[in-house]
Amino acid sequence: MLGIDLEKEGVRTVLDILFDIQKKQGYEELGSMPLPEKVEYLFTRECLYESKSFDLVSLGVKWTEGCYCAPNNLLRAIIPRLAQNYTNTVIDAPAGLEHLNRKVTSEIDDLFLILDPSLKSLRNIERTQKLVAEVGVKCHNFYLVANYRFTQNAEKLIQDTGAAYLGKIEPDDEVEEYNLQGKSLLELPDDSPASLSVKGILEMAGYGTV
Repeated sequence: MLGIDLEKEGVRTVLDILFDIQKKQGYEELGSMPLPEKVEYLFTRECLYESKSFDLVSLGVKWTEGCYCAPNNLLRAIIPRLAQNYTNTVIDAPAGLEHLNRKVTSEIDDLFLILDPSLKSLRNIERTQKLVAEVGVKCHNFYLVANYRFTQNAEKLIQDTGAAYLGKIEPDDEVEEYNLQGKSLLELPDDSPASLSVKGILEMAGYGTV
C-alpha cells in the first residue's frame, strides 16, 4: 500500500536474513562475528528501505518451522535505537494481540486499535487493554478507530465502550483503485474521503495539522 516492491529495491526482510543464517547460506565473510552482532549488522545493511518520505523495515514471512523468538529479540533491541533517528515510528501489527503478546516494543505513545464491525472486534477492545497491562507494555494513549464498513449505529457501540474513540476512516473508491494498481496510498489526493478522515483522526490524537 506504500507502492514499494522490496525485492525490486534489493531490500530483504528480517526473516530472509535469519533464514539464510540458519541454513548457512552466504555471509561467510561474517563467520567469526557473534550471532547478535551479525544479525544487527545485516539488518542495517540489507533490511532498511530508505526514501525521502519514510524508511521501512519488513519482518517478512516465516519460511521455516519454529518460533519467532530470534526476530522478536532482535527487534526489541533494534527498534528503540532506530527510533531515535525519527520523529515518529509506526509499527503496523496485523497480527494484533499476538504482536502485543510478543512485546516487540515495551513502550508505546499511542496505540491505535482499528476495528471492523464485528462482535469479535469489539471484544478485542477489552482483551487488548487487558493484555497490554498483563505483559507490561507501557501505553500512554489507547485509541479506537472504526474502519470504512461501520454504520452510524455500529459506531455507537464503540462509543459505549468508554475508550477514546477518534472516528471512522471513510469509504473511498480511490483507495480500492490504488490497491489494485499497486500505487502508494500516500499519493491519494488531499481531498479524498479516506485522506481527510485519517487526517482528522490524527489531529484528534494530538498530531496537529498533518
